[in-house]
Amino acid sequence: MPSTPWLPPQAAAAVRAAVLEAVRRYHRHDVLIDAEPPREPVLFVGNHGFGTVTDPNVLAVAASLRQRARQQTYLVHDMAWTLGVGGLVAAFGGAPASEESAVEAWTHGRDVVVFPGGDREAGKSWRDRNRVMFNGRSGFAHLAINHDKAVVPVVTAGAGEGAFVLTDGERLASAVGLDRALRYKVLPVSLSVPWGLSVGLSGLLPYLPLPSKLVTAILPPMRPAAGEDAAGFAQRVEDAMQSRMDDLVANRIPLLG
Repeated sequence: MPSTPWLPPQAAAAVRAAVLEAVRRYHRHDVLIDAEPPREPVLFVGNHGFGTVTDPNVLAVAASLRQRARQQTYLVHDMAWTLGVGGLVAAFGGAPASEESAVEAWTHGRDVVVFPGGDREAGKSWRDRNRVMFNGRSGFAHLAINHDKAVVPVVTAGAGEGAFVLTDGERLASAVGLDRALRYKVLPVSLSVPWGLSVGLSGLLPYLPLPSKLVTAILPPMRPAAGEDAAGFAQRVEDAMQSRMDDLVANRIPLLG
């Protein structure tokens, strides 16, 4: 499944830098560092905002980590390769979401970044925009435990305001077979630029997010407690992220921050 990057490294780095600077300016992005991440390679765990290709949360995490000495590998849903854009994803540091990809990254001294909520969190409705939703997924916790890596949670508020999502369309996705064809379990009904009122388009294809203010907090590193299993550790990470999210949005005005 891994594919050759579409851009040479220098070109990809230049485009990446330009995109992240645009995100900083367009979204008035602020970064809060609750604790400095460990110097050794770690597993960064983020939350989705809305959308796949152009989820502002993914870009916000990349912007928050751009000064870190280590490079990052982003574990990405294999839908990108199914749709034929794996080469583009690879050019910007993405790799298929698997243990093999994570181990390869750590072996080469890179951090690993994962968004456990996946498609369901990326397609959540407006009313759930400030929820961290892992939906019981604990694969990242297994990775951290099995390879003795610290988990560093990264929480971003504001990206869920980039479009208005009426419903996640989970039943619709199942009805049309999207879950079987692409392993994608939602088909959001949303109002976005440039698609207007649409079914699935702004969740699966690039859209122009509204200029909502983004705030990212890098939380203290976490490790499993003695005897704690992956499910328990994953839930504890999710709870910590939700608690920090609640702080970030306590007095928030949509779009303005």
